[in-house]
Amino acid sequence: MQTAVGVDLEMASAPTLCRLEKWADRATAWRLHQVLVDQFIASFKVAPEELVLDFDATDNPLHGQQEGRFFHGYYDSYCYLPLYVFCGQQLLCAYLRPSRIDGAKHAAAILKLLVRRLRQEWPNVRIIFRGDSGFCRQRIINWCERAGVHYIVGLARNARLEAQVEYAQLAMQQLYEQTGHKQRLVGEFSYAAQSWPHERRVITRLEWGELGCNPRFIVTNLDGGAQTLYDALYCQRGEAENRIKEAQVGLFATRTSCHVMRSNQLRMLLAALGYVLIERLRALALQGTALASAQVDTLRIKLLKVAAVITRNTRRIRLYLASHWPSADIFAHAMRQLRSPELHPAPGPRDDTKMVRNPSRGGGNCQPISPTAPRAPSNAFAWHLLSAPAARE
Repeated sequence: MQTAVGVDLEMASAPTLCRLEKWADRATAWRLHQVLVDQFIASFKVAPEELVLDFDATDNPLHGQQEGRFFHGYYDSYCYLPLYVFCGQQLLCAYLRPSRIDGAKHAAAILKLLVRRLRQEWPNVRIIFRGDSGFCRQRIINWCERAGVHYIVGLARNARLEAQVEYAQLAMQQLYEQTGHKQRLVGEFSYAAQSWPHERRVITRLEWGELGCNPRFIVTNLDGGAQTLYDALYCQRGEAENRIKEAQVGLFATRTSCHVMRSNQLRMLLAALGYVLIERLRALALQGTALASAQVDTLRIKLLKVAAVITRNTRRIRLYLASHWPSADIFAHAMRQLRSPELHPAPGPRDDTKMVRNPSRGGGNCQPISPTAPRAPSNAFAWHLLSAPAARE
């Protein structure tokens, strides 16, 4: 790792990293979140027409006496209640919170900050706020309407909403009893809660099957067909839950064993930065390969956690990898995609991926491989990671 990043001095030891965690404060978390947002903005070559911001809260189980540790009735455990914000597969916010709060706490402030920053870069972008019923709060919805932000948010069931769809559910029940087939209906109506200043559009999804009725409600200010908005837009928020699982399980964002909460926030943000690296690797280097949609666990085993011999001279860093490694072609493709055209010219016919004998087993001549030629037998696979002069390393 020291060779790869061009650092010849000794890197931080475990005690130094521990002191770093204790040194972290709110300003550190703020700056790291700025890195996440700036990286997201830099990933677009042209201004996007629409951005969908997914807000979701989840649990972070605790097994000690950490600061901010409380019991959460829904998750039935002692935990933190972190808030994640995604746009597609890209992570914008990983905010650690105690669990003795409303699930939407601070969501309005984070939404305002994100919208302001994104509109600074893209004034005409269309922004959609999407979340489950835990984020259906009057303050958030009112601000979205004032700021010109679209929203599509879950709406918790209540007696008035169920009364609106009572006759439709009775008709569906009758059809189910006659046909034995599950019934499904998506419709809409206008509705205003007692605290709302005016009526809003509510979309309902009704189902009747073996387990009886299963109504769902969402509130939105978007135009379009009810079924299209529900199936093609709202239901896609489940992808954010998959990304949260990847960050927490695959990148260990739940390892919050420090006593101080701000230190645990730093750990969570380090996992978030690792997620950004993995997401950018998939988007920039693995498109069109078998690992284009692979989870981080798969990438770690097949592409990253691999034994290699690294040699370095004044001009190159070479990685010697097993010649029969199944993912060698994908690794070479990823390195070619990540190669900076500003620093390195396009490789010639003899400067691309080469088969080289492992120096530890006796030298050998480099044999170039053409895309159509069969692979020449050798003991190791070497990729010229850098071809710039040593002064650039």
